[in-house]
Amino acid sequence: MLREIHESKGRIVSKRRVVIGMSGGVDSSVAAALLVEQGYEVIGITIKTYNYEDVGGNVANEKSCCSLDGINDARAVCADLGIPHYVLDFSAPFRENVIDMFVDEYLAGNTPNPCVICNRTIKWEELIRKGLGLGAEYVAMGHYARVGHDEESGRYWITRGEDAEKDQSYALWALTQDSLARTIFPLGEISKSEARRVAEAHGVHTADKVESQEICFIPDDDYKRFLRDNVDGLANRVKGGDVIFEGRKIGEHDGYPFYTIGQRRGLNVAVGEPVFVTEIRSGDNTIVVGRKEELLHRRFSVHSVSMQKYAFPTEPLRVHAKIRYKDSAAPATLIPQDDGSIIVEFDEPKHSITPGQSTVWYESADVVGGGIIQSILE
Repeated sequence: MLREIHESKGRIVSKRRVVIGMSGGVDSSVAAALLVEQGYEVIGITIKTYNYEDVGGNVANEKSCCSLDGINDARAVCADLGIPHYVLDFSAPFRENVIDMFVDEYLAGNTPNPCVICNRTIKWEELIRKGLGLGAEYVAMGHYARVGHDEESGRYWITRGEDAEKDQSYALWALTQDSLARTIFPLGEISKSEARRVAEAHGVHTADKVESQEICFIPDDDYKRFLRDNVDGLANRVKGGDVIFEGRKIGEHDGYPFYTIGQRRGLNVAVGEPVFVTEIRSGDNTIVVGRKEELLHRRFSVHSVSMQKYAFPTEPLRVHAKIRYKDSAAPATLIPQDDGSIIVEFDEPKHSITPGQSTVWYESADVVGGGIIQSILE
């Protein structure tokens, strides 16, 4: 096979060699098969992101993307495709960048999105670093997304995948320009149903594998149990805090980290009408509840901003903004701040804007950028 070879920080790097993140699921399996079909020299990589004995919760039967079952399935798929497969231990950086952040955010009264941080720091930056060591110019993933590029500005950005139902652009807003420049998404132009047909045509044995939905390091999908297990004495420390409605105490709760903005069920209070969590006060272990209309807000501040399609704006910028994965993007204005943060102002109020969650900004199908919701302003 003819390859373009060039030097990258003292390493010989092939522009036809690509490392692909292999979870053992159908999507990454099909992505690897398509790359082989397209003539790339493919190296399958499965990353071990956590120590199984440390996370608890149904470890023996877990089906998450980084599980033991996933590693075994990825190895079998690579054997079927005739490509090498390696398992890399990223548990130390994953603990530092993802798990510790997850715990800290809940203790601060926020509701984090760990997959966003994992994508940037682990699945891309760490994997690219390892890939370069293996002489690979590119990293590939089985995400339903695409990469856009403007030669004049030199900028790269995520754009929505062809399959609107499976589009994963929301979780990729934090990828850096360097990471995007090295990224290939083989599934960006096809649908999930087409991916399964490709899997069957290639004899990929994960073609009918059920997808995992839970956070990978919480295999039982019980984040409250995970927090109790990972923070010594947490349950006793935070139980019995006040639940406040219209300025008065109406009950007690199990602990502020165990609630999220917009929550209705499990409050164990009665005021004669439905109430929802409208504020979480970590400082004094207080949960504030209110009526549904009190969850409507227009303005909020954003930190950890990552711009993709454009550089950081110097003046207000019109976009369509999402505040959660399943949210529909709505018209909004980005107002840049001197400290590198951004204020987002929706044209119309939105429900349950949640500190700790990601907000992602679109121009048509393209990701302009995104950040982490810091606080509600209005």
